[in-house]
Amino acid sequence: MNMFKYINPIVLLIISNVFMTFAWYGHLRHKNSALWIVILVSWGIAFLEYCFQVPANRLGHDVYNVVQLKTIQEVITLLVFSIFSVLYLKEQFKWNYLIGFIFIILAVFFIFKK
Repeated sequence: MNMFKYINPIVLLIISNVFMTFAWYGHLRHKNSALWIVILVSWGIAFLEYCFQVPANRLGHDVYNVVQLKTIQEVITLLVFSIFSVLYLKEQFKWNYLIGFIFIILAVFFIFKK
């Protein structure tokens, strides 16, 4: 079994989610910037996100079904967003967020259960 084919899509999804999180939420630290500038910058960042997301899905579909692939992507999104919101936006991570994430992990368990 070649582990690279399982890990490679996950690495690409992590990279794409970092770009997408910045595209969607990075501008919140720059509220004085004109909205049209924020939109154009976000589009540029989102383009980079697509450069990783599309290959991740293409390669990932060789080893995961679509529901599993989407589930992996959502978990990565939550992890990346949580780290981003704490480190970049200086938001507090609350206990109820952790409980919600635990329920999502339970969902992952059932989606991947054979």
